[in-house]
Amino acid sequence: MTDLQRSTVGQVAEQVGVSVRTLHHYDEIGLVVPSERSFAGYRLYTEDDLMRLQHVVVYRRLGFGLDQVAELLEQDADVVEHLRRQRDTITDRIGELTELVRSIDAAMESEMSGYRITHEEQREIFGDSFTDNFDDYQAEAEQRWGETDAWKESNRRTKGYTKEQWEQIKVEQDQVNARFVELLQGDVDATSVAAMDAAEEARQQICRWFYDCPREMHANIAQMYVDDPRFSQTYEDIAPGLAQFVRDAVVANAARA
Repeated sequence: MTDLQRSTVGQVAEQVGVSVRTLHHYDEIGLVVPSERSFAGYRLYTEDDLMRLQHVVVYRRLGFGLDQVAELLEQDADVVEHLRRQRDTITDRIGELTELVRSIDAAMESEMSGYRITHEEQREIFGDSFTDNFDDYQAEAEQRWGETDAWKESNRRTKGYTKEQWEQIKVEQDQVNARFVELLQGDVDATSVAAMDAAEEARQQICRWFYDCPREMHANIAQMYVDDPRFSQTYEDIAPGLAQFVRDAVVANAARA
C-alpha cells in the first residue's frame, strides 16, 4: 500500500466529518483502530479502516449506540450486506417521517378545532408523576415567564398538539436522554463534541416543538437541572449524575457558539 492510500487522524477527521477526539475514542474502545503507524508513531488509517469507519458513521447517524454498532460490525457481514441493512433502516425512517407529516396535518386540523390533550392522554404518554404535578408546574411556569415571548409562542404552538405529536415529543426526549446516558456511562467528558452535539439536539427539539431557544437561554434553563431539586430528580431517576452532566454539556454547547 502506498503512502497515498494511508491517512492520518487529521485527514480522516476532515474527510469523514468527525472530530479527532471522536476518532481517538473509537480507537480506545476498539471500534475503529488504525491498522498502521508511521515511522514517527502516528496512527495511519488504511482503506479497510476507512470503510469500517464509514459504516460506523452511518450507523451512528441512524441512531445506533456504540455497543450496537460494534455488534453489527462483528457479525461478519460484507460491505453489500451492511449497505443493505443501512438502506432498510433509512427506508424505515422515511416511513416514520411520513407518519410525522400526517401528525402535522392532524395538528393543523386540531388547531382550528381548539383540541387539547386530556389528562388521561398525558398520563399515558408522560406517566403519573408528570401528570399529577402538571397543573402546578404550569401555574409556576406562567408566573415566572407568562409575559415572555417564549411562553406565548409555546402556548400558541402546543395548544393544538395531538396525542400523536406529544408521543413524538416524548420519543425524541427519550432519545436525547438515552444519548446523554450513553456518554455519561461511557466516561465521555461533558464538554466533548459528542456531548455538546447531544445538547444541541436537545436545544433544537425545544426550538422545533415549543419556542425559539437561543443557546444562552438554553444554558440558563439547564442551570435549573442542578439548582431545582425537582428537575434534578427527573434526571437522577434516569441515571445518577445525569443532571450535572446535561447541565455541563448544555453550558459547553452555549460557549461553543
